[in-house]
Amino acid sequence: MTEEHNGRTGFGNRLRRLRQDAELSGKELAGQLGWPASKVSRLENGRQTASTDDVHAWTKALDVSEDVRDELVKDLRSLRVEYATWRRQLSSGFAPRQRAGVVLANATAEFRGLTTSIVPGLLQTADYARHVFLGLAPLHADTTDVEEAVRTRMRRQEVLYQPERHFRIVVTESSLRARPCPLPILRAQLDRLLALSGLQNLQLAVLPSDARLPTSAKHSFWMYDQNLVLVETFSAELAIRDREDIELYERLFEAFWSAALHDQQAFDFIAALALELGRSAAE
Repeated sequence: MTEEHNGRTGFGNRLRRLRQDAELSGKELAGQLGWPASKVSRLENGRQTASTDDVHAWTKALDVSEDVRDELVKDLRSLRVEYATWRRQLSSGFAPRQRAGVVLANATAEFRGLTTSIVPGLLQTADYARHVFLGLAPLHADTTDVEEAVRTRMRRQEVLYQPERHFRIVVTESSLRARPCPLPILRAQLDRLLALSGLQNLQLAVLPSDARLPTSAKHSFWMYDQNLVLVETFSAELAIRDREDIELYERLFEAFWSAALHDQQAFDFIAALALELGRSAAE
């Protein structure tokens, strides 16, 4: 049983005790709330994670004190950050995690992201992606499926050519200059970015190193529609689903977006960097 499931189960038990203390059956509480009885059962048994609105409705129906309600909401926010270690996610190699990324991409209409270390996977060339995976492989025990992972990452990029999906991506200058691969491959990667800038549904912005920042760009993050933020650390991936936390990331993204270069300015910046790297490769 995962830590996430244990957390939901414990939270559900607390909701159940509140209902029992009020001497209501699950069916009676569901009737008061206008919910199907199955929802009350799923929340109490940890098969569904409550929302903040669910907790407010539950505690109001049971005439629970504000202090208890606020404590539940505070604990719920922690519960709604899922911590998935790379050790567990990559136990069978890179490819399964990339396949999960394909499923997530196909279920998303609006993508927003800030990358601070490397070119984002959605925009990588196969050669660039291959070197990224090769660099990560020594950190994980069973990640020998690099070629399959590269093929799956390339398949995930098919969403870029679906006009009903929309992308706004901010890349820092440092992520464009980072060298997880030989210089000629990095140069080709920048050419790929220039080619992708012609897509109508993709807006690519560049945050130069000398830009006036609204706050420090502490880490990369990706936002999927309005209900999920993914943050990667060295040891784990954080999946953030709490609405207040997502709104914070939305504000951060818009602030970095406003500070970045867009359209022709972004194109010119990448083109100039590609030219600079081309001269370096020739020397």
